[in-house]
Amino acid sequence: MISFQHLIVPLASFIFSIFLFKWHFNSASTARKRLPPSPSTLPVIGNLHQLGLYPHRSLRALSKHYGSLMMLHLGSVPTLIVSSADAAREIMKNHDMVFLNRPKINLMDKIVYGCKDIAFSPYGEHWRQVRTLCVLQLLSNRRVHSFRRIRDEETALMMEKIRQSCSSSTASINLSNLLVSLTSDIICRVALGRKYSDGEESNKFGLMLKEVGALLGTFNPGDYIPWLKWIKRVDGFNVRVEKLAKSLDEFLDGVVEEHRNQKKGKADGDDSTGEADLVDILLQIQRENKAGFPIGTDTIKAVIFDMFAAGTDTTYITLEWAVAELLKHLKTMEKLQNEVRQVAGSKLEIIEDDLDKMSYMKAVIKETLRLHPPLPLLLPRESTQDTKVMGYDIAVGTRVMINAWAIARDQMSWENPEEFQPERFCNTVIDFKGLNFEFIPFGAGRRGCPGITFAMGVVELALAKLMHKFNFTTEKHLDMTEASGAAVYKKFPLLVIPRPDSC
Repeated sequence: MISFQHLIVPLASFIFSIFLFKWHFNSASTARKRLPPSPSTLPVIGNLHQLGLYPHRSLRALSKHYGSLMMLHLGSVPTLIVSSADAAREIMKNHDMVFLNRPKINLMDKIVYGCKDIAFSPYGEHWRQVRTLCVLQLLSNRRVHSFRRIRDEETALMMEKIRQSCSSSTASINLSNLLVSLTSDIICRVALGRKYSDGEESNKFGLMLKEVGALLGTFNPGDYIPWLKWIKRVDGFNVRVEKLAKSLDEFLDGVVEEHRNQKKGKADGDDSTGEADLVDILLQIQRENKAGFPIGTDTIKAVIFDMFAAGTDTTYITLEWAVAELLKHLKTMEKLQNEVRQVAGSKLEIIEDDLDKMSYMKAVIKETLRLHPPLPLLLPRESTQDTKVMGYDIAVGTRVMINAWAIARDQMSWENPEEFQPERFCNTVIDFKGLNFEFIPFGAGRRGCPGITFAMGVVELALAKLMHKFNFTTEKHLDMTEASGAAVYKKFPLLVIPRPDSC
């Protein structure tokens, strides 16, 4: 009888031969493929160390050496970095169907009920249905127009707060805080039917939203190196996520139940003014099955969360950077003020119907979005099949990061790309709606942001009213340093000295 000991060496040799064959096969297979250029990697972490504190800037620097389509290995995750308009067009237009998926992000999976929202939902029937629902029912031009009274009232309140602070010609105000309150109050009224800007309830809600941002900006090694997931179990990260998810769920549950139970003259999701908030609309669709598919309460809560996460940051960040750039370029501010005041004429207040006559203001906003896209790295995509992009082989499951910030500063697409020059948009059809891939602050293709019209409605009205009513100065050098994080706002608050135009 042959003993087990006599089998050890032949068995080990056999196993080693299998691994050797597999390695040789994989190497040969890789050699036959044309892969995008890639910087050298370190063991285990790959290229994670090269992301830096400001990944959009670090990736742009790498792309200058390795090209506008390069492959990084973030831990065990192969990641395609896109840094030019041509490469972005390939991903978001020519191969849009291949790159429609979202990779799973554990944090957001917990926050939005297994990704039942729009932004982080994986490609599939649920995403198609919910996106169609939002585009047709929640964010259509008609629906956005129906909320104009809310935008008028809240921007007027902000103007009054600024006016009350003008008692001293040298007193500065924190305009950043006022802009955050403006966008938050508008979205609260539009989405939830009332403001959450006072009292303990407001503080709790505001802290929860800040915690989401803080956690999103926290590096989670388990997302890239699976065997390091245990770190977040022992450093308190997972506990914070569970606590936050529970708190948000309780808050949103309360909002939904409040809308279900309230008896304030509403019928079928509408009130006497014809103005229903988004929760009302979603609940009506749920009751009447208008969407053609069942809408669960978790989906309603996930969609409402998306409205806050996307709407608040986009509008506040754009307004903050716009005013900051105008303060750095006083001649541009004067030109904008002249346009706004000429359109207003003898009227005391700017109204939304005036905005289409303000072409230079629209150019200022576009130039702000070019230099300061709210999300410099668009939300990641993931390939659903093997494909070729610009002659390179891209494997199924490859993550894709599109550097909108680098694309908008590409010398191949823009003259003097680092300079703030709104005039570049005065005689061009280039827009941010996803058709011009050199300018994609809101993304493009089927995964493009569906809330552009809503966000721009707030930005245009607020900026026009600020320029109409006040002259702004600063008492010291304006620091334009960016804060680090997924959404890039000013690191330091925007402190301004307002003077009413009548002074």
